[in-house]
Amino acid sequence: MSELTQPHDRLFKALISHPEHAGALLREYLPAEPVALLAPTPPRLVTGSFVDENLREYFSDRMFVADTRGGKALHVYILIEHKSYLDRKVGWQVVRGLFAFLDQRTRQDPDWTWLPAVVPMIFYHGEQKWVIPSEFLTLVDADPILYPWLLNARFVTVNLGEVEDARIARDARLRAGLLALKYGTRDSQTQMAALETIVSALIEAPELLLPIMIYLLTTFPELDESIVRGVVVQVCPREETEMMSQFAREIVEQNKQTWLRQGRQEGRQEGRQEGRQEGRQEGIQEGIQIGERQTHLKGEAALLLRLLERRFGSLPEWAVERIHVADTTAIETWGERLLTAQSLREVFEA
Repeated sequence: MSELTQPHDRLFKALISHPEHAGALLREYLPAEPVALLAPTPPRLVTGSFVDENLREYFSDRMFVADTRGGKALHVYILIEHKSYLDRKVGWQVVRGLFAFLDQRTRQDPDWTWLPAVVPMIFYHGEQKWVIPSEFLTLVDADPILYPWLLNARFVTVNLGEVEDARIARDARLRAGLLALKYGTRDSQTQMAALETIVSALIEAPELLLPIMIYLLTTFPELDESIVRGVVVQVCPREETEMMSQFAREIVEQNKQTWLRQGRQEGRQEGRQEGRQEGRQEGIQEGIQIGERQTHLKGEAALLLRLLERRFGSLPEWAVERIHVADTTAIETWGERLLTAQSLREVFEA
């Protein structure tokens, strides 16, 4: 799964990880007919994903099974689209997911008598307006007179961009998370204008502060430490220090691999350039090896500098110089101290 997809996927799954919140989602976004059938008991998560592995960069999914008042189980298949553009073939992905689930069930129970009932839903939070028909048959090139004899699948489409903020969810937890997802794909100006609305929702669901703020830090480029700290003070004022420490740890973990990849690519480029200049193939291999050895140190140093600047502002020359000449052990030690240090000196001298 790509790094752009992962934060959307993580937040959506965090929202519906608890059965009660998943039940609230189904009751608020399914059509009235299936909602009327639902029993009061919360739905249960069906483990596994039914999206092809090579498509998980663009889609993630969840399958739930709910009890009905008539005693028959109702499955709800939720497909979450993370593409930045509309895909008119999304109905095909719905059908593939349904078939993958049904195929799994029939393999588990070769003597089956009835197939489970499944209602598919698509959640879309992209910026483009949703204009795709909510049924599979529109992708089939056939004369309409044949439609009664052709395979079809209708699905419920939820376009968060078209849902008013005040109506996005009655459940406080869902409201906070869906608002964040709604604006996670918008331009920076729109995002910052919506931040107050998101924070107001978070005040009613403070248990989601950490996952939502990590999501916003990943998708809202204008956020800085002062804004984040202000949000924490509003939502969980007594936990400011602990929350900021957790944010720092999460940022380190999320950015570490990105910095390493960037350093590795730069090292390989430098190695190839050096090899060409010397006119020897050995230079290319040697440059790549040097770049690989320096990657970890270069990435960690750059990340530490960035986090220190966010925490303490512009850094003095002595601090920058110490980081540039330090080894990996020293940088990791300073990174750990950053989480609790009250001053820049404490980071280096504690």
